[in-house]
Amino acid sequence: MSHELQTDKGWRIWWKLTRPHTLTASFAPVFLGTMIALYYTNINWLLFFAMLFACLLIQAATNMFNEYYDFARGLDSEKSVGIGGAIVRNGVKPKTVLQLALLLYGIAALLGIYICYESSWMLLIVGALSMLIGYLYTGGPYPIAYTPFGELFSGVFMGMLIVLISVYIQIGTVPNFAILLSVPSALLVAAIMLSNNIRDLVEDEEGGRKTMAILVGRKNAVTILASYFVISYLWIIALVILQIITPWTLLVLLSIKKPMHALKLFREKDNPLEVAPGMKDTALTNTIFVFLLGIGLLIGFYI
Repeated sequence: MSHELQTDKGWRIWWKLTRPHTLTASFAPVFLGTMIALYYTNINWLLFFAMLFACLLIQAATNMFNEYYDFARGLDSEKSVGIGGAIVRNGVKPKTVLQLALLLYGIAALLGIYICYESSWMLLIVGALSMLIGYLYTGGPYPIAYTPFGELFSGVFMGMLIVLISVYIQIGTVPNFAILLSVPSALLVAAIMLSNNIRDLVEDEEGGRKTMAILVGRKNAVTILASYFVISYLWIIALVILQIITPWTLLVLLSIKKPMHALKLFREKDNPLEVAPGMKDTALTNTIFVFLLGIGLLIGFYI
């Protein structure tokens, strides 16, 4: 194998380590929050990009903590399904993964200081708490991801809080309008975690986890997943009917085929490899839905 191909493979391993399909879950809420702020002020694009990159770095670091601690606890193996496992499959040193995660946290912290300088130093507390939750999600003595509260924490901190902070740094407050529009984002981020836990239900149970999917059973977990999707779409339809948001936000309905396909897979299949595309469709639902919601707000603002 040539040196060029070896280098390419190395880059692919490190890129895979960030779990790129999850990074869009950070981009979409920042974009949505900024489009909400557009209704109140002129956008500070430097703040927008600082917030965007900080969120992407925190998400990538959280994924690396996940990688490290799943390996350390013996949950990852070469047979594990999913895009994790860079340590067990590709020979990446565990210490290197942990150091890289901490480095990304450090860069995110620097961006956070700039954001606080331009908006409010109160955000230091919020940012520090978010980074702590990112670490404790799979790190620490009682990892959140191993409990029934994984969906709640991921939805609130990754789905809702990112939207609200993105609004706050632009206008200096959080209007009720923003809170209402952050609800579907929270539900759909929670859906990503739930779909992952449904796929890994058997393996997680063997590893001693107590996720919500394990506690309620597979069939009920799929029903809960469906409710996250249904409520998200009905929420936007209701806000349009009540004339709280522009009808252009109904663009979110263009994403509806993704969750329908995901639910079909989860209901008909139970093999982790066969339902893996369902998790991917769930992640895409979050990204496309929230992005289209932001686009709808943008169009509605100018028309």
